[in-house]
Amino acid sequence: MEPGAGQDVRSTLPEGLADAIRGTAEDIAGVLRGVADTSIPVPGSEWTLGEAAAHLAQANELMADIAAGGVRSHGDGTPQSLAAANERALAGFDERRADPLADMIVEHADACLRAMDQGAAEETVATPLGTMTRAELGSYLLTHMLGHGYDLARAVGRPHMIDPARVELTMPFMITAMPRVTNEAATTGLTARYTVRLRGGSGFGATFTDGAATVTPRPSARPDCTILIEPVTFLLMALGRCAPWGAIARGRVLTWGRKPWLAPRFPTLFTAP
Repeated sequence: MEPGAGQDVRSTLPEGLADAIRGTAEDIAGVLRGVADTSIPVPGSEWTLGEAAAHLAQANELMADIAAGGVRSHGDGTPQSLAAANERALAGFDERRADPLADMIVEHADACLRAMDQGAAEETVATPLGTMTRAELGSYLLTHMLGHGYDLARAVGRPHMIDPARVELTMPFMITAMPRVTNEAATTGLTARYTVRLRGGSGFGATFTDGAATVTPRPSARPDCTILIEPVTFLLMALGRCAPWGAIARGRVLTWGRKPWLAPRFPTLFTAP
């Protein structure tokens, strides 16, 4: 049997991550298949449906190549360079039809899982956001698909595929990436300790010392601000798809601590790549 052909890769990735990657890719393909007009706009984006789907197909292929040990240049890790690299890649890729792109998204996600099954979870690879373990790369792939899958679903008026269990599996990537995407303009001079807890799930600590960020899977000691947030809202906010004040007003975010007013500022401390 070929690796990945009905075979789980739990020996390489955290439990549930391979299934979440496969399921998310299939959910996105289900959103796309049968859509005749891919020139419709994606809400909140400059891309059309076809462009967003093409980007996702290209990104999954890039992740698969990285997982297989390939060295690919795709920006320098800053949001601006990644956006420019995405536009260059799209300009050189003509496919915009929904069904072929749906097939590519699934095919490349599967290829990425097969490649990751060939190495240890802690083996490192070079990604567009810096060095990561294979397990973190898998979490990165899932996070990226969930963000763009949400956009595609909104564009065609279909339910999105983000749920609390999948959000939990994005946390290894989030914790790794956050210090790499801090917003220097927003964090300059900031000294503060946050604890962020996903309702019903895990949490993490984020400490800023004169603007420099440290993010760990453990809550901060004596945090200035504790944030309890509904998981789907957390991911949408982290990816720039949800504004903090609206989520707070709807009761999806609760805050407490010595400086609870720091809570709405937290999402602005990072720039979604």
